[in-house]
Amino acid sequence: MLDFGRNILKSQPFSLLIKAELTAFKTGSAEISLAIRDELKQQHGFVHGGVVSYLADNCLTYAGGSVLGDCVTLEYKINYLRPAIGHTLIARATVLSSGKRQAVCECKVFAVSEDGEILVAAAQGTISKLT
Repeated sequence: MLDFGRNILKSQPFSLLIKAELTAFKTGSAEISLAIRDELKQQHGFVHGGVVSYLADNCLTYAGGSVLGDCVTLEYKINYLRPAIGHTLIARATVLSSGKRQAVCECKVFAVSEDGEILVAAAQGTISKLT
């Protein structure tokens, strides 16, 4: 399942541009990681909120897709909890509930540094089956 998911990620130009990597993908969950680079930061030296949001959005959809098949994000909400500082970001999403056409998923985004992982954002979204 992981190889299948990685092939999907390779077909997403934005994911390739920022060099995101699908690191785990199984029924009901997904994980996407991203090395933090200067090009992804805003003026205060934190990872830009749009990059953190991308990770949550895409990871939510991977988790939902693991139970629904081909799908898209219908909606999601994100809370930024603290600045994203470190060397890597990791988004981990799980399915909370799913039906035939939709899944509700949650995602936590962590910044990884020499001191370990720290939670920087939390998101919840509704994922919708395409066909």
